[in-house]
Amino acid sequence: MSLEPNVTDLQRPAASAGWPLRKLCYHAIAGAGLRACAYWMAVLSELRYPSTRIAKILSLVLALLLFAFVSVATISGFLLYQILHPVRTPANIDLNVMMGHPTTLSFPVEGGVSRDGWFFPGQRGAPTVVVCHGYQSQRADVLTLVTTLQDHQFNVFLFDFTGHGSSPGVTTLGYQEVSELRSAIQTLATRDDIDTKHFGLWGVDMGGYVALEEAASDPRISALVVDDAYMAPTDLLRVEMSKSGLTALPYVLQLSEFEFRMVNRNYRQEPPVTARLGKTTGIPKLFVESDDQPELAAETARLFSLAPDPKLQTRERVSYRDMSDDDRKSYESQIVNFFLQFIPPVPR
Repeated sequence: MSLEPNVTDLQRPAASAGWPLRKLCYHAIAGAGLRACAYWMAVLSELRYPSTRIAKILSLVLALLLFAFVSVATISGFLLYQILHPVRTPANIDLNVMMGHPTTLSFPVEGGVSRDGWFFPGQRGAPTVVVCHGYQSQRADVLTLVTTLQDHQFNVFLFDFTGHGSSPGVTTLGYQEVSELRSAIQTLATRDDIDTKHFGLWGVDMGGYVALEEAASDPRISALVVDDAYMAPTDLLRVEMSKSGLTALPYVLQLSEFEFRMVNRNYRQEPPVTARLGKTTGIPKLFVESDDQPELAAETARLFSLAPDPKLQTRERVSYRDMSDDDRKSYESQIVNFFLQFIPPVPR
């Protein structure tokens, strides 16, 4: 028979002694949790059915804050909806009777659908100028520029961005529109009657931003005109929000920007176009600023200062859409001369 003590027997009393202590700890924690829960239930009950003067004042303040937040969120959401869903007035134009003999050219866009554009033929083998309309506009609004370019033997292509003209949907103020322009150029590059290695781009406000983004990533862009452009779609959002006059209300603008970023969360990592301006080195660029669009004119001036050479700058009294016939004729002459200088319409 062994006289050595059993280790298990020696350890059991210690374990048995520790068990009540742990049990007391568990009960203490549970009791504290119940007391905390009861405390907050009492606070909520007091706020819901205030019985003291302080509680009544606090309940009123919280109710007012909640009402103010809901009101501001509703206003900002409504304004954002209006901006992202501009009124569309598709132009009813029959290409068969239009001068210049335009034809329809389709290209794929996001969502597995196709978009129709108008191709105005110039001299065979000549470069193509893609004309990008602006926000709250459509391709029919820039037909005089298209005609002037075609009269000087350029091939010209134009289409409606999403949410504008004949294209349904929700505009992203430039994010998604970049891929639409890129797809259009890819489709044009499959033709055998144009110069597929040299393209010109003209764009106003939203179209200008899109043109800059495309020029920074496509070596086939050989000349670029941007009119009242901006650095990021949120810049145009701020401009349009300010027109409502409601941005004077606290946090309306901030909430609208937050909601806009949430709607376009797929582009949340997209930097401003200034981050890629260096890639336009060697591309002739003309920056146009309008006196009646001071916010966008300032953005365009900033873009000009940051852009690499070669670059030119000019200023107009009014924006393109509001020009008189004489002003527009003079403006379009400048644009055509710019393209004639840098991408002359000769077969290559």
